[in-house]
Amino acid sequence: MEWRDTGIVLSRRLHGETSVIVDVLTPSQGRHLGVVPGGRARKMAAVLQPGSQVDIHWRARLEAHLGKFTIEPVRSRSAAALSDRLALAGLNAVTALLSRLMPEREAMPELYQRSEQLLDLLGQGNIWPLAYLQWEMLLLDSLGYGLDLSRCAVTGARENLIYVSPKTGRAVSAEGAGAWAQRLLPLPPVMLGAPAFEDKEIGSGLRVTEYFLAGHVCANLGIDRLPSARGRLMDLIG
Repeated sequence: MEWRDTGIVLSRRLHGETSVIVDVLTPSQGRHLGVVPGGRARKMAAVLQPGSQVDIHWRARLEAHLGKFTIEPVRSRSAAALSDRLALAGLNAVTALLSRLMPEREAMPELYQRSEQLLDLLGQGNIWPLAYLQWEMLLLDSLGYGLDLSRCAVTGARENLIYVSPKTGRAVSAEGAGAWAQRLLPLPPVMLGAPAFEDKEIGSGLRVTEYFLAGHVCANLGIDRLPSARGRLMDLIG
């Protein structure tokens, strides 16, 4: 069994004396793990940094096996990530969330494409936080926990949507909330497509996505909490 694809390095861990197990995200194979023989060598270690864009050749005797990767560099994102704290925190948050929450070997081409585009924006602090919020909303949708913010879950209205139901992820209007308003999550306009003028509004949106990532996705996967890298990014943005 074998395949070739492009991909993004998500993480790596030591395996034996000279090898590493690498976790990558690809458009056609999804999130996939494989052994890189000699991956602990200095030259390969530089290639296998989280966020790196690589060409991948996977081989295994059986499809169910872990298999071996042959990996060639395409481009590094280390320079952009090391340029400022936000870029580094952003790269670590994206790769950690994908590695922790995505199922193995399930192709999600739209999520892959948006993840690649988001990482290519690293270092552009004026637009990156908003792009990251939109990416987390797509991540929720790709994992089956998408938010429905198109109309009020109670009245069906499309106007004056200011809350999100913590149970269903559906928008709720001021009129529809009634006495339940205090039990609902605030819905910042930026999540409805309005321009974001301050990072604190994006931070409010990230608190909404955090609620569903932690309380729904992680809970159903049996994961205690979101990666700490995501919390560090939230501290910088929110």
